[in-house]
Parts: sequence; C-alpha cells; structure tokens
Amino acid sequence: MAVYKDGDKWRVVFRFSNWMGERKQTQKRGFTTKREALMWEREELLKQGSKLDMTFESFFEIYANDKKQRVKENTWESKEPVIRRKILPYFGKRKMEEIEAKDIIAWQNELLAFRYPSGEKYSSNYLKTIHAQLSAIFNHAVRFYHLPSNPAQKAGTMGGEQQKEMLFWTKEEYLRFADAMMDKPLSYYAFEVLYWCGVRMGEMLALTPADFDFEKGNLTINKSYQRLKGRDVITSPKTPKSNRTIKMPKFLSEEIREYIGMLYEVGENDRIFTITKSYLHHEMDRGAKESGVQRIRIHDLRHSAISLLIEMGFSALAIAERVGHESVDITYRYAHLFPTRQTEMADKLDVERMGKENE
Repeated sequence: MAVYKDGDKWRVVFRFSNWMGERKQTQKRGFTTKREALMWEREELLKQGSKLDMTFESFFEIYANDKKQRVKENTWESKEPVIRRKILPYFGKRKMEEIEAKDIIAWQNELLAFRYPSGEKYSSNYLKTIHAQLSAIFNHAVRFYHLPSNPAQKAGTMGGEQQKEMLFWTKEEYLRFADAMMDKPLSYYAFEVLYWCGVRMGEMLALTPADFDFEKGNLTINKSYQRLKGRDVITSPKTPKSNRTIKMPKFLSEEIREYIGMLYEVGENDRIFTITKSYLHHEMDRGAKESGVQRIRIHDLRHSAISLLIEMGFSALAIAERVGHESVDITYRYAHLFPTRQTEMADKLDVERMGKENE
C-alpha cells in the first residue's frame, strides 16, 4: 500500500492478492487528511487478512460480498436497508471483536424505547427482524472468520412473531367478487388462478403459456416474479417445496386456454399477466366494493383456497402438496379450521375396550 498527496487531498493505492493468488490493485481518492487515508488503508489490510480488529462496517462489506451471490436478489434487497438504517449507525465504528452482549442490550433498549410522533412503537415483528439481521452477521463472523462467539445470541432476541389476522372468503363470497371482475378479463383470470390454484401472487405473475399443459390439465409452478429497482426479475419460488405441479379443475383449464388465445402474439415463455401488484390491489378494492364482500388482502385469497380445501375434507398433506407448503405448516396455521375428530376417537376407544372385555 501507499499513501500519496493528491492535490489538496490524499489518495491510497492498495495492492493485494485475491483468493486465486492473482495480484490486484485498487485505490481510493478524496481523503481530507493523511490520517483518514491511513485509517482506510489499515481497514483494508484487516479485511484482506480477515482480522476481526476491523470495524463492524468493514466486516459488513465482507458479509455483503459473501452473501449477495448466495441469496435471491429480492431477499438481499429486504435485508440491506434494515442493516444500513438500524444497525450500522449504532455499531458501524465499533470493532467487531470488542462488541459485547451488554452493547447489544443497550442497542435493543434504544429500539424498544423508540416512538413515532404518533406515539406508535416498532412492531414486535419488526424488532425481531432487525435483531435477526444483526445476529446473522455475527454468526457469519463466528462460522467463517474465527469470532469466538455471537454477542447478539448471548443478549437474546427482542420482539417476536405476530401472526397476522387470517382473513378469508367463503366460496360464495369469492364467486360474488369474481362476478364483479368479469368486465375486465385480465383481472378476472388473474384472480381465478390465485383462488382456484391457491398460488402466491409472485407465482401467478410469473406464469407463461409454457407452464400450462391443457391436455393433462396441469399447471407447473417453478418461478416467481418480483419488481426490483424498476426491473422485472424472475427468481425461483419461495422454497424448494414451492416447485410443484398443480392439477387444475377443468373449468379453469378451459378459461386459461381461452385467455391465452386472446393475447396478441404471446410467446411460450412470455408472461401472461403483465400487471403490477398495485394494479391487483386496486382491482381488489374495486371488486370488493362492487360485490359487497369484505375487502381482504391479495394473499388472503391463498388462505381462502386452503380453507375451501379443508372444508372439502382434504388432508393437510394433500393440501400442502398443492399449495407448496410443509404439511406441518398447514396443520399449525389452519388447525382451527380442521373438523375435530375427538368425539369419533373417544367413541372408537370405547368400542375397542368393550370388545376386549367381551373376549
């Protein structure tokens, strides 16, 4: 490394070997003082040597470089703002190896004490999310960079998971809503897929003609759509379990075949629902108002589809395979909708015991 005077500023030239042993060079200009330039030079040396005498913000750059290529773009886009707004301002200048559990607790207390002008505090879910991001950074340092322990784990989490109220329509309510949507085919068919197949909004927005096998009545779910920084981004579905094939009811298969036939020069791999999430929210508002049904969230259509399948008597395992969940999640989240079989169990136990006594 070398530090040079660059006009009225200072410049650092940094030479290093990358992981392949190749010699590389980088530089940074614009330091006001030589001391600032030397401090930056020192941090770069620590980063290259993975020495945890570096600052938290320097380690975050390492963490970001390590993780960015290993997670979905939309996942990173949700992580980074939380870290930059709620974690780096507090810990950024602190040295990684000097941050202790008591420092984490002090940070937690500041977040817990925060109030908006309205008097509202951070939600329990949000607090848990912020802490999880901090703990993930320290875990990375423990696993790969020899940090002895995770101080965020020692301090314990804050907040907790709050289940959002689960709203859903009955089949009759959905049919009233769908009837109000029929004046706009694009909206009508989009909601038909969301409800009768129980797919996620991103999964529906990613659909192409190639995903439909009308001869077999199959719909393949293998991707999801996101709008990120003004770009259309297609990713894999939410979880590995989300890759699935759904059997469509015959009426829906015929509807979607008809809809695709209406589209102008659509290719096999072109999206068939080129609409935005805000458009769907607007149409949900309109349809709920015109049909007189309660306004629910778009995602609640998925809850509605699952509740209908439960009412029809399908098992948690069968439903999970269709909607791309783990069966235990279906059992846990929708347990209150499954009909109780306690009385039937008790009656059979009575018969079993009486049968044994009569032998």
